[in-house]
Amino acid sequence: MVIRELPQSSLSEKLEPALIGELIAIIEGERLTPVFQPIVDFSTSSIIGYEGLIRGPASSRLYSPQDLFEVAGRCNMTQALERTCFAAVLERFVELDLKGSLSINLGPDTVQTESFHPDRLVPQLLKQGLSPQRLIIELTESRPFGQFETLRNRLHAYRQQGLRVALDDLGEGFSNLRSWAEISPDFVKLDKFFIQNINENPIHRHFLTSIIQLAEHNGCHVVAEGVETQAEYQTLRELGVNFGQGYFFGKPSALPARQFQIRHHQQQSPFSQQESNLIIVTADRAGDLLVAVDTLASHAPADTAYRAFADDADLFAIPVVDDGRPVGLLRRHHVLETFARPFSRELYAKKPCAGMMDPKPLIVDASMSIQTLSSIVVAAERRYLIDGFIITDQGRYLGMGTGFDLMKKINEIQIRAARHANPLTGLPGNVPINEAIDQELLTGRLFTVAYCDLDHFKPFNDLYGFSQGDELIQFTGHLLLEHADPNQDFVGHVGGDDFIVLFRSDDWEARCRGILTAFEQQVKRFFRPEHLDLGGFLAVQRNGESAFLPLTALSIGAIRIEPTLYHSHRDISAVAAEAKKVAKKTSGCSLFIERRQPELGGKLS
Repeated sequence: MVIRELPQSSLSEKLEPALIGELIAIIEGERLTPVFQPIVDFSTSSIIGYEGLIRGPASSRLYSPQDLFEVAGRCNMTQALERTCFAAVLERFVELDLKGSLSINLGPDTVQTESFHPDRLVPQLLKQGLSPQRLIIELTESRPFGQFETLRNRLHAYRQQGLRVALDDLGEGFSNLRSWAEISPDFVKLDKFFIQNINENPIHRHFLTSIIQLAEHNGCHVVAEGVETQAEYQTLRELGVNFGQGYFFGKPSALPARQFQIRHHQQQSPFSQQESNLIIVTADRAGDLLVAVDTLASHAPADTAYRAFADDADLFAIPVVDDGRPVGLLRRHHVLETFARPFSRELYAKKPCAGMMDPKPLIVDASMSIQTLSSIVVAAERRYLIDGFIITDQGRYLGMGTGFDLMKKINEIQIRAARHANPLTGLPGNVPINEAIDQELLTGRLFTVAYCDLDHFKPFNDLYGFSQGDELIQFTGHLLLEHADPNQDFVGHVGGDDFIVLFRSDDWEARCRGILTAFEQQVKRFFRPEHLDLGGFLAVQRNGESAFLPLTALSIGAIRIEPTLYHSHRDISAVAAEAKKVAKKTSGCSLFIERRQPELGGKLS
């Protein structure tokens, strides 16, 4: 199906007969796992459909689409494979009751076969419960299109039945403007080569601007593929792109997100080994770690499990599933060790495999956050990390996850967090702060932004020295973390003595007042006794004159955010800064809550 997302094939030049037989078994046995990636409407910030992708059996050398389709192409079985993929993706899409459109990749040769004639395709869709208007055929150019006239006639017949057409991977492989002109697609999907770091590449922006103009003249929409960062997403919106997909919105998953979700990841803070900080990531769930693993019923002979492990050195476990629900797990080392004992084959081979299974495997729902999953695995027995865990959807078996993939995912999150952390406090810096705000806007939920700033910090730093100043900043960050809800709220360090807290907690106002009370009580240890007695200190102003200044205090400007009234983090940072300025006008620790209703676009009325 989709090959572009995976690395180059590792298969040898000469195909082994066993590999060809494996491909035939996969196609005939329909041993394929559909996964789905969200497609997002930039104007409404909502999921409007999914692209259906495919994976081979997890234990097979043909797991990746790259290898799967390479072998099929070399065996002249591409069309047979695409028919099987199409049926599997369609059936699973309907079974999951996903909303919006379904995009499926097909080669131009397959589209023109009798199996995909509208008179056969449309009844197939209706029988599955999917209206033709919801299906988008993505033409994948693995080779030049050849005879355009025949293809145009088939696509015209599709459109008469309500189907739509997309030209996939514009700018990659054989894709070219002639293909666009000849088939007049409803959508043009721009290859991720032009999307990566588009915010930093003026040449790619100029190219994309031309593509958008061309699309408007031809009555089609541009879909940006491979969107991975907030900066890319924001740039694409500003350029006028209609739709997009990529890891920023959601990875291909057997159980895809139905709306934008935010997940939290706890990261070690420099203050102590018990305290933690929060980094927001997009849609990291247990379902993202899903690998398809063939199952056995509890009554299956134990010898079947033994032969499966003996024949496949990479098979680490076999889930035992009855009526779609997992009841246990056969662990590789346990089964092989048991059969290695004298007379074990005679004793156990014909007995039900349930006698060898672990009756209490780790079972998690696909919607569980990576943070929660990692906490469970670390707190549980070591065998769960070694043998993996079973992933379900409302109790029904989906597949498995491995401890290796979980650790790899956690490592990716930690590296990203460290890259953008403030070096003094370890808190998220400007990049993750902006991403966190924009992600909150995408959810459509109310939240509160609190801009926190130290009053008279520079005179304090000049008087007491930068080392004491650094300690005061670290103390402030520590205090904010203590009063934020670790499961809901986000604390970021803008820089210097400025901090941002995104409150999702309903009791955000009480938390802000608690921060100020704690600050007033604890900040005294940073001052000399004589300054505490005086309630302030003498400091040299910018004009060179000395002035008496009160003790350093904390000001918080807070504003309740209605997401529909703001475009991006830029709007919110502006109104939050205004609220902070008002708070700083009050002497001592103060909280100002901006209660004015903003106009559309974020300007306060």
